[in-house]
Amino acid sequence: MLGFMKDFANWLTLAGLFCGLFGIYFAIRGLFPAAMISMLFALWFDWFDGPIARRSRGRSLEFGEFGAQLDSMVDIVCGGVCPAIVLLSYAEFSLWALPGAFLLLAAGVVRLSYFNSFCSGQDPTYVGLTIDSNLIAVPLVFLLDGLLGHTAFVVCLYATIVVLAILNVSSFRMSKPRAGSYYVISFYVSGLSLFYAWRICWPTS
Repeated sequence: MLGFMKDFANWLTLAGLFCGLFGIYFAIRGLFPAAMISMLFALWFDWFDGPIARRSRGRSLEFGEFGAQLDSMVDIVCGGVCPAIVLLSYAEFSLWALPGAFLLLAAGVVRLSYFNSFCSGQDPTYVGLTIDSNLIAVPLVFLLDGLLGHTAFVVCLYATIVVLAILNVSSFRMSKPRAGSYYVISFYVSGLSLFYAWRICWPTS
């Protein structure tokens, strides 16, 4: 098994998992700006492990299949478990937050099971909202943290999680990223990471 870790792209995938784990850790500790930075870097690694894998010379079919499954497992942790823990933690682990957290996890599991079973890598579109989009949406919504009251923001975050879960398993189609999208996502990750780093260094309250 460990022989598949000779592949650099798989190391990038595990780096994304490491960021997702940090996101969960910081969320449980209530350090939400740090959790957002971790999620953003998990997003970056998720976007770039695929292109690097495709550009790797002499990469065998077995390495490609392993990498695809590894990426799927990491996606459910970073795009499913981590945002769910963020919701639970921000809601102070109230029981009423459990349905929203479960809905996101269930949608992620169903989506990835469907994707792994029926979707071809040659298809130029995705069915439904990709699970890594959760890592785009949640840090963006967290810009409202501090602008809204605690209760209002919990409701906003909860609504966001529910909408993401629905979109993850919807039947609409979205185009796969183009070359220019990678510059956009890099700018997005770096910009929001700097903003949340500023919030850590100079908290508003």
